[in-house]
Amino acid sequence: MTTIYEVLRRPLVTEKSRRQFKALNQYAFEVAPDATKTLVKDAIETLFKVDVVDVRIITLPGKRTRRMPTRRLVIRKPGYKKAIVTLAEGQTIEFFEGVQ
Repeated sequence: MTTIYEVLRRPLVTEKSRRQFKALNQYAFEVAPDATKTLVKDAIETLFKVDVVDVRIITLPGKRTRRMPTRRLVIRKPGYKKAIVTLAEGQTIEFFEGVQ
């Protein structure tokens, strides 16, 4: 990792993540495979100018399916790394504000 702009790849906006940022003040991001908690915390604090309380990182496996004629396993989607960031009370990220 050389810059903080390479740590965060994209925000994850799903039904579960929407519930998390409304009720628990947590935001989900897809991050680089070699990102650590401290790199994610520094990137969020500098890019969005908020205070980060907690960072949790999850490595998700790729989606696998079977081919019907040969019954072989094939990986359809690659795995990725997800970070769930908890912000301080009363702070929000404006990027997620328009999502209902």
